[in-house]
Amino acid sequence: MADSDMADEAGDPAPQEPGARKDVARRAVGSGLTLRYRPPRSAFVEAESMMGDDAKQVDTPAKNGNGKSGKNGSSKSSNGKKMKRDVYESELLRLQGELVEMQQWVKTTGQRLVVIFEGRDAAGKGGAIKRVSEYLNPRLTEIVALPAPTERQTTQWYFQRYIAHLPAAGEIKLFDRSWYNRGGVERVMGYCTPDEYVRFLRQCPIFERMLIEDGIILRKYWFSVSAEEQYRRFESRLTDPMRRWKLSPTDITSLTKWEDYSRAKDEMFVHTDLPESRWYVVDSEDKRAARINMIAHLLASVPYEHVEHEKMTLPERPASTGYQRTDRELQHEVPDYAASLTDKDLPSPYQDPEDY
Repeated sequence: MADSDMADEAGDPAPQEPGARKDVARRAVGSGLTLRYRPPRSAFVEAESMMGDDAKQVDTPAKNGNGKSGKNGSSKSSNGKKMKRDVYESELLRLQGELVEMQQWVKTTGQRLVVIFEGRDAAGKGGAIKRVSEYLNPRLTEIVALPAPTERQTTQWYFQRYIAHLPAAGEIKLFDRSWYNRGGVERVMGYCTPDEYVRFLRQCPIFERMLIEDGIILRKYWFSVSAEEQYRRFESRLTDPMRRWKLSPTDITSLTKWEDYSRAKDEMFVHTDLPESRWYVVDSEDKRAARINMIAHLLASVPYEHVEHEKMTLPERPASTGYQRTDRELQHEVPDYAASLTDKDLPSPYQDPEDY
């Protein structure tokens, strides 16, 4: 199933309580940040219906041997324009405020939320996860990015090592890749046998239905990018010292297996795009727009409500009982390196070459 097909078939989220969608502005105490309830699902349905097929088709096949795509492999987003930085930063902050609200609802009500981030290499999954988690409590929201399985784990039931990372009450787990490794990279690179792959396609829908029946809220996002844009991002990572670590031999090999990955994704969608566990496709040609769209969709699909915080007051400090601070000369303090810095000869600030 193609990405464009998935955008049209995205299912509705869980039912909402009456009045939960009121567009009522709230101002966070002392922060000056305006928070609002997320837009209704109908807004996303309307936006999807306005998108033509050409706008939705992002995972376009490579045109030639260097991995660059044909006419549909544009580096622009679906509306043909890049999102302006000031608009992006303003809306991102507002949405991040809503994510904090959502986390408080998850904690207070004992909900369990799993969000899966999958997609092409260099499609922007990591950047989206970073923005989602930036202001959330790391004790409640955990990023799950598992390494290659150990020799012992390869002898276990395939889903077993992921089960250990599922959330308890009041927790959110963000999976930076997930059990869908078997449907993608393992399938294409030959890291699993044909029998293991077929077994995965048969068991995965059952596994996810078990999670949902047990009360876990499951959201699955596929970040989609054209061959041309992926190639450009790989090129930037070859020379960017801040991002060179992101480029692996498997990533390089994926350039020569574009259509193999496309076929694997399509087959995976056929078997795992369930009415109760839909795949939601994120057009990631423009990373800024992709982050905003993904976060807004997540907030719109989770039926969270504003939770009133218990009012707290700071107590008066009690009178001293005679404590004397230890002499500083007896302590090993960190040198004041910051005091040696000046505003002369400052290096240019780092500019992410992928976020142009």
